[in-house]
Amino acid sequence: MADASAIQEHMEVIGADGVHVGTVDKVEGDRIKLTKKDSGAEVVEGEGSHSGHHHYISLGLVADVEGDQVRLSATGANAVLFEEEENEG
Repeated sequence: MADASAIQEHMEVIGADGVHVGTVDKVEGDRIKLTKKDSGAEVVEGEGSHSGHHHYISLGLVADVEGDQVRLSATGANAVLFEEEENEG
């Protein structure tokens, strides 16, 4: 796991394949809180259970922090499967 203290607000979170997964809102405990914009908040109300709230990525998935990017050990598609809802954890 990479150094969590290096993760800063507004960094891009990308999968091992370079695919955009989200944008860091902040680190909370052992998870990265993604901005609502990357958590489906733009979905039309009533058309998705993932809209309007934050999602989280476990720090255990972080492979590296370089420049303004947080690179995960999972691909973008797989990382989304590991996202946690706001009330989980």
